[in-house]
Amino acid sequence: GTVKLLIKKQQQDVMGFLAANKIEYEECDIAANEANRKWMRENVPEESRPATGNPLPPQIFNEEKYCGNYEAFFDAREDNAVYAFLGLTAPPGSKEAEAQAKKAQQ
Repeated sequence: GTVKLLIKKQQQDVMGFLAANKIEYEECDIAANEANRKWMRENVPEESRPATGNPLPPQIFNEEKYCGNYEAFFDAREDNAVYAFLGLTAPPGSKEAEAQAKKAQQ
């Protein structure tokens, strides 16, 4: 179905960004893995859940800490703020580090 395709595309989008920026990540399959699915559902915070049904992947976590869903990732990327979104320090020389330095100077 269309929804799955979109989800796949979003996952590839996130993974492509992480790989391009040499950010280590682990892909957790929730389709084939009940434990992963259960973990994701339990760890997406209440305010980030859909009104009905379960949260859909991709959901992004840093260890146990919830970062956000694809929309949140997309917005962070548009704002050069993905490292902050992921709870990581932006590497020196990255667009994000430069944007943070500019903000700090203001």
